[in-house]
Amino acid sequence: MSQIYEGVRWTSTDLELLPDNGNRYEIINGELFVTRAPHWKHQTACNNICTELTIWSRKTGLGKAATAPGIIFTNADNVIPDVVWASNQRLATLLDDSGHLTGAPELVIEVLSAGGDNERRDKEVKLKLYASRGVQEYWIIDWRLQQIEVYRRERANLILVETLFAHDELTSPLLPDFSCIIESVFG
Repeated sequence: MSQIYEGVRWTSTDLELLPDNGNRYEIINGELFVTRAPHWKHQTACNNICTELTIWSRKTGLGKAATAPGIIFTNADNVIPDVVWASNQRLATLLDDSGHLTGAPELVIEVLSAGGDNERRDKEVKLKLYASRGVQEYWIIDWRLQQIEVYRRERANLILVETLFAHDELTSPLLPDFSCIIESVFG
């Protein structure tokens, strides 16, 4: 469940004043989004897709995957995607002294949480943010429907190129020879 505080322009400095109470706080275009701890199956999907990416990354040596990294694009755009993958070259330029990403990794993955506000955040607000910041691919995982929507960069936008279901195979031009059967993400 997400709470949206309207009429206030939030910054990264404001985040430091918020309680450490298990909620996830994100700022997009100065708007604060508060999300409670996610469902077990949400976390399972995060862990499984990150594991698939980590195994592939270790084999190829091309980059690294991480769960719930902070990305501080600007003082008014500060998010925590569920999973990211960044090439070694890009990762070397993105990490600040606090270990946060300061720019877009090549791949960002969000796993949907229940509720219209959460879906709007991931499918509209974050989609626009990630497109404007240069993310190359954006995967939206829906563990309830057991599907993955794949968005790829075309010019300055992230465009939905395919929706994959349980028996489909996930591949990506960003990740040479990477493949994952969709149902393994939800197992």
